[in-house]
Amino acid sequence: MNPSIATLNPDQLDWAKGDGLLPAIVQHAQTGEVLMLGYMNAEALTATQQTGHVTFFSRSKQRLWTKGESSGHVLALQSIRVDCDADTLLVGALPHGPTCHTGTSSCFGNHVAPPLGFLAELDALVAQRDAERPAGSYTTRLFEGGVRRIAQKVGEEGVETALAGVAQGDADLLGEAADLLFHLTVLLRARGRSLADVADLLAARHAAK
Repeated sequence: MNPSIATLNPDQLDWAKGDGLLPAIVQHAQTGEVLMLGYMNAEALTATQQTGHVTFFSRSKQRLWTKGESSGHVLALQSIRVDCDADTLLVGALPHGPTCHTGTSSCFGNHVAPPLGFLAELDALVAQRDAERPAGSYTTRLFEGGVRRIAQKVGEEGVETALAGVAQGDADLLGEAADLLFHLTVLLRARGRSLADVADLLAARHAAK
């Protein structure tokens, strides 16, 4: 298990209320998308924390079941929290492939992430492009052009966004803002940072007020 993940002590949870089982809501650790609902007993919780792969107690199979044990679409544990009554778990995970057996990202269908959750998907995609550098990708060309060129693009898009804000319609403003956000995401990644780092700083500033 990732040593940065706080470990829950099973003895501190209310297993009696659900006859030894607790509902476990699994949420995408980056986008906030609700991926699925399962149930854990104390053994499943321990296995989840020890292996780093989300594991449930299958009520139909009557045994421990690790998500993705046959498909390979595991859920990599990132965080785990308990609610105020100590009888429900909230699991943050990174999915390796679709979560649902039907092929959708969530057992509740596709496109159920919060509206701003796509920014996290974009951040992850840009990081993937940086690592893999696929041929023919515009993002690859940006990274290969270097930080100075990427910064120049951010400046250009910033000016175009400002001009659209005062002299053009909403569609133009939104289009330029989207271009600005994309190139800013690439610039942050080129410097080894991410949109998540910016969000953390904004949250810290807000908390300090």
